[in-house]
Amino acid sequence: MKTVNVSGLKNNPSQALRMAHDDLVLVMNRNEPDALMIGVNSLKVMDMPGVRKALATALFRDGELSLARSAKLADTPLADFIAHVSRLGIAVINQTAEDVQQDMDTLDQWLTQG
Repeated sequence: MKTVNVSGLKNNPSQALRMAHDDLVLVMNRNEPDALMIGVNSLKVMDMPGVRKALATALFRDGELSLARSAKLADTPLADFIAHVSRLGIAVINQTAEDVQQDMDTLDQWLTQG
């Protein structure tokens, strides 16, 4: 196990990430353990069944990744990922009623021009 101080993590995060590729990295804050960095590739976590899809789903649900990037992380075609999150009750499009009305108005304008 390797250690890095918070200030070292702040000043040179890439070094801590490189260390995490080979071993666990304990992040210390004022001489107290604060966090643990684990390189997902070194533990082969991403190769375990369902992990990619579960991680991608959680990141999309929480708004951390776009739909397209989540599908890519899940190694799933976009249409299949949309169906997957929809089955779980996760909204694919997150719009207010006002946004939808604006879109409908724009569509109406577009259709009357054509």
